[in-house]
Amino acid sequence: MQITEAGSSWTVRQVYVSAVICLVLGVALGYLFRGSQTPFIAASAPATQAATTAGTPQMPTLERMKQMADKQAGPLLAKLQNDPKNPSLLAEIGRTYESAHQFKDAADYYAKSLAIKPEQVAVRDEMASCLYYTGDVDGALKQLDRSLKDDPKNANSLFNLGMIRWQARKDAQGAVAAWKQLLKLNPNLDGQKKAQVQRLIAAASQHPATSQETNSQF
Repeated sequence: MQITEAGSSWTVRQVYVSAVICLVLGVALGYLFRGSQTPFIAASAPATQAATTAGTPQMPTLERMKQMADKQAGPLLAKLQNDPKNPSLLAEIGRTYESAHQFKDAADYYAKSLAIKPEQVAVRDEMASCLYYTGDVDGALKQLDRSLKDDPKNANSLFNLGMIRWQARKDAQGAVAAWKQLLKLNPNLDGQKKAQVQRLIAAASQHPATSQETNSQF
């Protein structure tokens, strides 16, 4: 999931590989603190089961996933024609595209939702995640900074801030600072989630120059 340059565009293959890694590792940006919601898995499972070769499940292509997202978003887009300024509806469409790894489309709908209702921290965090996966590191960090201005204790924002600092900026010290702030400001954090953040802190402290070693741990 490493991005080598801020603002650089990933190839289709890179985005696809990143999405698969996130699915396997369960440490995708924005998903650690979303409870039972797992959009990547939910969106991918039916297609994975359907696309098989000699009984072996195969991941759908990005083109196929785009088709699935367009079909799923169809009814929502129809509603949007009669209610184009509905921020909740725009965010829901964004989630539909994000769940199919169509990160640019998702970010566009999240942006439209935030233009109408800018105080939606959860939506802004989702947009930051999508921007990160398209290669727009600066844009992602900008959105997280805004989220933390609106909600300084927000666990998702602080978690994602640490992930991007470490993986995209190779700033292990900054990542650890964000995660320690997360734990400090959220003392009642669920034990399993707290343990995962602590493991990230330990990994970043031991391997400040790279995030590759953590990919097999989560």
